[in-house]
Amino acid sequence: MAVNSRLRRHASYLCLTLAKPLQSHPSMPLLAPFAKLTPRRPVRAAAVAVLAIALVASTSADAAGIIRDAETESLIRDYAKPIFEAAGLGSQVIDIHIVNDRSFNAFVVDGHNMFIHAGTLMTAKTPNQVIGVIAHESGHITGGHLARLRGQLSRARSAALMLQILGLAAMVGGAFAGAGNIGQAGAGVAFGGTDAAMRMVLAYQQDEESSADQAGVKFLNATKQSARGMLESFEVLAGKMIGITGINPFLQTHPLPQQRLVQLRELVMSSPYYDAVDPPELQFRHDMMKAKLFGFLDQPQALFNRYPETDQTLPARYARAIATYRQSGIQVAQPQIDALIADKPDWPYFYEIKGQFLFESGRVVEAVPPLRKAVELAPEAAIIRIMLAQALLGTPNQPNVEEAISNLRTALAREDSSSMGYRQLAAAFARKGESAPGAARQQYLAQAELASAEAYFYEGQLKLAKVQAKRAKAGFVDGSSNWIKADDILAFELPKTDD
Repeated sequence: MAVNSRLRRHASYLCLTLAKPLQSHPSMPLLAPFAKLTPRRPVRAAAVAVLAIALVASTSADAAGIIRDAETESLIRDYAKPIFEAAGLGSQVIDIHIVNDRSFNAFVVDGHNMFIHAGTLMTAKTPNQVIGVIAHESGHITGGHLARLRGQLSRARSAALMLQILGLAAMVGGAFAGAGNIGQAGAGVAFGGTDAAMRMVLAYQQDEESSADQAGVKFLNATKQSARGMLESFEVLAGKMIGITGINPFLQTHPLPQQRLVQLRELVMSSPYYDAVDPPELQFRHDMMKAKLFGFLDQPQALFNRYPETDQTLPARYARAIATYRQSGIQVAQPQIDALIADKPDWPYFYEIKGQFLFESGRVVEAVPPLRKAVELAPEAAIIRIMLAQALLGTPNQPNVEEAISNLRTALAREDSSSMGYRQLAAAFARKGESAPGAARQQYLAQAELASAEAYFYEGQLKLAKVQAKRAKAGFVDGSSNWIKADDILAFELPKTDD
């Protein structure tokens, strides 16, 4: 996790910025994109969709960041996939972003981006409760709600511009620049301020809420899942009008009059799948996700109270290992992590946090083997590959540079807008150029400059991106793929939006 600049000493890969920073808060494992990009110039604008979301480094005390974590996002994708397919959204790229906020909230801003507060995940006792929220929000997408806003966002094609349209303060930090700490690998977005604008933009009409309820239940029925979780979540919210800092934001944007609850309850209880329960393995993953979030987001002592030593379940031990590292460092936490690995050696995220914590503690060479194992067990996790590459580049061995480049190429094929990935790729090509002769050296340096340009681009630093792209372009053959990539950046201009 990467965190607020005030907290970088403990930062790492779960890319998180704190809404109200704690002076000794850690970090979590990183992830990246906001939208997928493919071809060149016309879609390059869409590629900017990660400018403010890809990485996290806010300086606003009132800002909440985007959490990126391989384990959490993998689970949320598995929650969402059958719902999206039932809703006819299976072929539509929809990214789910986890907002670092302990309140209960979820919202969509267009047909491609859904936001869920960490508090929603941490509050939910079962997967079904989160799945119910996803189903409801999918109902807003299929219902065509927020159509005017969606039109503006479609024209903006940029996360940074999305946030401007929404009236949210996006403060992109330059934590990558010159950062030698894996925790500083985050840069990013701050959702902040303008609560009134947020409510204005996200407020749903009552008939749209009822429509989303009905659609959500329909999608759950189609997947043979209970809608009880959706009902349970909304019933709790209805009786809990006050959130952490006032009226719960979900209730501000998703009105819950009694009549709507009555209708939803009747609809849910009439479902033939009302008594369906989550599979045990899914519940286990849910409990592990919650333990990880609490481990990183709770103050250590609060975490130890939440998961006392008497609780010897795997999730409780997971949470305590993370909190122990945050409080006492790797020397004390490592035996706990090793015990977790011994009990469940096929769980990639135990190796991930071990490698992460070792790297952050300056034990770079020791961090490489557990991160390699994590990649072996979770080959699709681009974030872990990027973390491994950074650790490899932190060692003096030249062969490790080739392995780092291989992992970065694989990661960027999946997350082609990861600023962090490009930043590490630039470092890798620069290392290659140091020992290469003549023309080969120039090619490696040109590739390093191009990767640096991409990193600046996705960080939202367009002027610096163009400076690097101009240098890179001069080192490539006219019309080559790398020349075109550099030219794309030079030609890119921020799209204008309607007033």
